[in-house]
Amino acid sequence: MTRNLKITARKADRKSCRVFGHVKYLNSQVDARILNLSVTGAALEMKGPFHAASGSKVRIEAENLGLLEGVIRWKHNGRVGIQFDVNSNARAQVSSYFRFFHKEVRPVLATRPLTISGANGDRTPHLAASTLKS
Repeated sequence: MTRNLKITARKADRKSCRVFGHVKYLNSQVDARILNLSVTGAALEMKGPFHAASGSKVRIEAENLGLLEGVIRWKHNGRVGIQFDVNSNARAQVSSYFRFFHKEVRPVLATRPLTISGANGDRTPHLAASTLKS
């Protein structure tokens, strides 16, 4: 991260994603979801209690990403920010994920139930289906 006028900024843009895996710290392991990702770090949502302080070394294991190591930079409300160790392996793994596995994450809008009258006047609820162009 760079500092300009005492404002901390990221070195690389992060892209939203939904990758599931787990985080290992010492002898503990917690399931997590990677919310956003860049070649320098990631933000994760932890699925359970995670007892590691900022500055702790952790490992992230995910099927589409492989094994990444890094340092916790922040923790807040069940979310964790991790800065990856600077090495060519982490850059290659993240770049490979974006090249082969990443699909753009779009917000999911809530839909209301639709009702369609049948021939005998009964009303059958159906969920509205939306189609997204890829």
